[in-house]
Amino acid sequence: MADLRGGDLSRLRQLNSLTAIRELRGSGPLTLSALAERTGLSRPSMKEVTDELMALGWVEEVPPSQGTMGRPARRYRFRADSGHLVGVDIGGHNIRAALSDLDGRILAETRQPVLPGAPLAERLAAIERAVSGCLALSRTSVEQVWLISVGTVGTIDVEGRVIYSAAVPAWRDLDLAGALREVFPCQVLIENDSRLAAMAETRRGVAKGARDVVFLHVGRRMGAGLIIGGKVHRGFGAAAGEISMLPEARWFDAPEHLNTCACVPEGTPPHDAAGYTLAAARDGDPVAIEAVERYVDDLAVGAAAMVLIMDPQMVVLGGGFSRSADVLLDRLRERLERRCMRLPEVRASTLGDECVVVGAIDYAVEHLDEQLFTPDRGPLPVTR
Repeated sequence: MADLRGGDLSRLRQLNSLTAIRELRGSGPLTLSALAERTGLSRPSMKEVTDELMALGWVEEVPPSQGTMGRPARRYRFRADSGHLVGVDIGGHNIRAALSDLDGRILAETRQPVLPGAPLAERLAAIERAVSGCLALSRTSVEQVWLISVGTVGTIDVEGRVIYSAAVPAWRDLDLAGALREVFPCQVLIENDSRLAAMAETRRGVAKGARDVVFLHVGRRMGAGLIIGGKVHRGFGAAAGEISMLPEARWFDAPEHLNTCACVPEGTPPHDAAGYTLAAARDGDPVAIEAVERYVDDLAVGAAAMVLIMDPQMVVLGGGFSRSADVLLDRLRERLERRCMRLPEVRASTLGDECVVVGAIDYAVEHLDEQLFTPDRGPLPVTR
């Protein structure tokens, strides 16, 4: 274990406790002997550590498995249910919320529709309703929520203020973190939705384990998230990946090829137009196919620029349009192959519309780990 070379004993106990918690979080219930072996501690020392963690409320003993013969070995688990995390996806047309335990296991999800032009107060109220719905479904009180992590459209600064948002005009120059802290009695984190979606794909999705990824967040609007060295890349001013701001990339208006296609029947709701075009292209409609080709032409410009700069292991097509990957993916791959020195893997998201809210949960878990379970952050607190 740790060699403190004369350091104080309380520091050693802290390091041992953190090591034990990391093993329990990663492996589930473990016997005392297994936990001692994994941490490199003696069994008596491990017993002292688990007793202390149980007293603090971080660990509990698990009942023996049914049918166990003889005297069963004691097993211990991390109390992930001792607190809760909330993830929120603030889109132009929908607010999604998810509630999880401290390990990120999702327990409840809700969705609230909202119009892009809705007043600020109405949009904030929809967020509160979405979170309250998760709490009601899981029979959890708001006091049990330790942290709320929010992914939103727009460019976000390091303080959680929305600098610019084309999809939600009322968001511009909003101190979103401050506004939500007035509603929820816990810590609030704000991040760009495309970056959270990219994180989710590398933690739980098609890019799990990949260290360099370009995530294309495609739907009624366009965005991108970058993973470099296994970590979300935010840039110096938290504006990395905002390639849609460059007119030459042709991303800002690219969805209009699908939205305004002549194949879309008159009277189709605007939010269904692109989906109709993609479905028609799948069925072989030549007008729809031409619209899809123009859309992918534009998508490939910005995507190729990022691939040439990053040389990533993988490009992930995510967001709402990823449901039409069978129509888009081969076309995108062909265009990237023509433009790029090396063609990375080009894959479709396995998380679809859930990518942002799942990424928000993963971001909350990562923040919790840094605050509570990292050796240089201070002693473990008593759980609530």
